Amino acid sequence: MDLLTPELGLFFWTLVAFIIVFLILRKFAWGPILSSLGEREKGIADSIATAERVKAEMSQLKSENEKLMAQAREERSIMLKEAKEMKDRIVNEAKNQAKEEANKIITDAQHQIQQQKMAALTEVKNEIGNLAVEVAGKILRKELSAAQGQEAYMQLLSEDIKLN
Repeated sequence: MDLLTPELGLFFWTLVAFIIVFLILRKFAWGPILSSLGEREKGIADSIATAERVKAEMSQLKSENEKLMAQAREERSIMLKEAKEMKDRIVNEAKNQAKEEANKIITDAQHQIQQQKMAALTEVKNEIGNLAVEVAGKILRKELSAAQGQEAYMQLLSEDIKLN
């Protein structure tokens, strides 16, 4: 049991040594240790704050990027719609112009056909008239070649003149 209870002198000198080591450590070791721990704590806090700030900036950039993408999609759809409308308008204008030109060509062709028909009819009438005159001339020459024919013709003309 003597081993378990220390003596008063040993206890005193142990206490004195502990106090001296405590004071030396307090003066030379704990100050720098606590200041380095404070600096480390401050660095960690700054890093966490920076990380939070960067995280917020990234979130804001992501939001702006999504906004820009939505705007670009909307502009693209508007441009595609305008291009389609322009294409349809150009196609319709081309169709209408082609129809107008076709109608004009058809009208011109009908007019030319009508003119050629009228010219052909006039030519046929002139030809028929010339043929009738030639035939009548030949018949009259044949009829008037004899003296009796001439007298009959003169008789006919005189009666015709008296009637008028």
